Amino acid sequence: MITIAILALTIGFSLYAMNNPEIKYKYIFHPYSIKHRNQHYRFLSHAFLHGDYMHLAFNMYTLWIFGPVIEQRIFPSIMGDDFEPNNKLGSIFYILLYTGGIYASSLSEYFKNKNNESYTSLGASGAINALIFSLILCAPNARLIFFIPAWIFGILYLGYSYFQSRRNAMHASFDRVGHEAHFWGAVFGFVFTGLLKPELFLNFFHTIRLW
Repeated sequence: MITIAILALTIGFSLYAMNNPEIKYKYIFHPYSIKHRNQHYRFLSHAFLHGDYMHLAFNMYTLWIFGPVIEQRIFPSIMGDDFEPNNKLGSIFYILLYTGGIYASSLSEYFKNKNNESYTSLGASGAINALIFSLILCAPNARLIFFIPAWIFGILYLGYSYFQSRRNAMHASFDRVGHEAHFWGAVFGFVFTGLLKPELFLNFFHTIRLW
């Protein structure tokens, strides 16, 4: 499974880099190095690094919960039909969802900090949020945290991420969490999945209207 491969690579590389500061710095998201040293690999590599064990455990647990559902059930169904899911094409678009979430969650911070030599970030949260919001679009009535319907959780989460990102901008990273990356990763996952099957947008908003 693709999810298993991502899990293994992320856990292995994160643990290795935690004990090797030079490796961690070489692959961390550093907009200044991307802009001025053409180290474009950092856009992708930083998602396979984590700051500590709790950060790693939380992201990988979430990937383990949501990844297989999207990889094995949702995307094959989107790319095929109810009678003949297209597993091969579904896998390709699952990879594009995950990697696209990494890039989408990084672009805003890149443009803001491309001349800021001190700014760095790391972690797979943007990609993880892309998976979560892909599921929210496809199953808006699914029950998530505290049995809240997925679409309500999604709205609350986006609002919280936006508010906290503005707060961090005004108070110099008040809580040192990449809320803006979380926001854009989530938006990407929602939009990317909907573009693959536009009827999902109609179903999502119909669900909200009837609630």
